[in-house]
Amino acid sequence: MTQATAQGRDQGTDQGGGTAGAPTPDPREVPEVHDPERVLVVGGDSGIGRAVAVALAAPGRHVALTYSSDEAGGRATGEEVEAAGATAHVRHLDLATPTDGAAVVEELADAMGGIDALVLCSGTGSSQLVLDLPFEQWREVLTIDLDGFFCCLQAAARRMVASGRGGRVVAITSVHEHAPRVGAAAYCAAKGGLGLLVRTAALELAEHGITVNAVAPGEIATPMTGQTDDAPTRDARRPGIPVARPGDAREVAAVVELLCSARAAYVTGASWVVDGGMLNMGPMAGSHLTQDDWRRP
Repeated sequence: MTQATAQGRDQGTDQGGGTAGAPTPDPREVPEVHDPERVLVVGGDSGIGRAVAVALAAPGRHVALTYSSDEAGGRATGEEVEAAGATAHVRHLDLATPTDGAAVVEELADAMGGIDALVLCSGTGSSQLVLDLPFEQWREVLTIDLDGFFCCLQAAARRMVASGRGGRVVAITSVHEHAPRVGAAAYCAAKGGLGLLVRTAALELAEHGITVNAVAPGEIATPMTGQTDDAPTRDARRPGIPVARPGDAREVAAVVELLCSARAAYVTGASWVVDGGMLNMGPMAGSHLTQDDWRRP
């Protein structure tokens, strides 16, 4: 597994990383469409992020990934990436300081010689009713799940624009980008905000050949949902989900892989729900719940 080393920025990158003063491109004259050669997965140490990093690994590619607290998990993902023939770059990143995200994006883009695709996977949450939610906990979730993602997206997009090669950005949101959950006010607010950030960035970056999309998972078998990264077991039955089981992280990664590819060049500003049909169950839940226990997390 290689450590990130400076190899210079993309040809044409301005020293400030911005685009002020640059002529407005004709959006019809998009850069040549290509599959990503240099990928960064923020939060690749476990769960969906790990599955995404492995899915995007291929011979000749560079796949960078970050971890927050699980260094062993990050290194293990890096080993899987290299086993697939790609070059892995592993870095620590704690988005509790959001601007660190921009610095790490810059460092890893330098190490890879540029960046073609950014996938935002890391995040945190809470489980308190609005009446009991401390402001500090509210701010922690918004800081990591929204502010941190903004800093990473902005830094990566600036590099993509300066390179003139276009690019892909995919943010892992949640079904709670679209629907609320009791006890998850901060998480829902962050994911809803991230969904609108994706859509706004998609409008602004399209003229540069950059697509921006969200993937909104339902219950996926990962440590975040109290499960493991293994495929859901047969006894993990979920009667409230039409397909009657949790999802597999690799099923989410397959959608991300598509959105990062040349095949998805005409898809932007969309939120791809991967939830086994969960979001369609609102009216059914309203008519079939027989107790009030849903009112507490």
